Amino acid sequence: MRGRKPQPTALRVLRGNPRKHALNADEPTPTALENPPPPDWLGTEAQAEWLRLAPILGRLGLVTETDTNALAAYCEAWATWKHATQQIRKWGMVLKTKDSDIPKVSPYVKIAHNALLQMRGLLLEFGMTPSSRARMRTVEPRTPTTMPAGKWAGLLK
Repeated sequence: MRGRKPQPTALRVLRGNPRKHALNADEPTPTALENPPPPDWLGTEAQAEWLRLAPILGRLGLVTETDTNALAAYCEAWATWKHATQQIRKWGMVLKTKDSDIPKVSPYVKIAHNALLQMRGLLLEFGMTPSSRARMRTVEPRTPTTMPAGKWAGLLK
């Protein structure tokens, strides 16, 4: 059995390390992007979600140059979910057919459900749900001005 999948070091730092497990010093650290532009191939609704979400995740340091495809996948799933939900509101969850008196579930219900499952997985990866966010803590960047002075501070210049 494999156990839990490892968390990225950035999320472990944000969530805290109460058991003081060793952090992976050799983990690749791709460049963080503060406000990445949306890919050209995203649909209109997906681009709107990207423009809403990317700056927020960028400020938190959770979007890097290697994460843009995962964020794009989330935005597309969101656009699909939104469209399917609008169609459910328009046509209803149950449709009557000409062939039978038995009502059938709208195909948009399954589309919305599948998109929601995709969104949920990606929301968890980026720490964007209340439960995944509750495990995080904010961390001030440690700069020379905020680092505590040690007993040897100032000796080496």
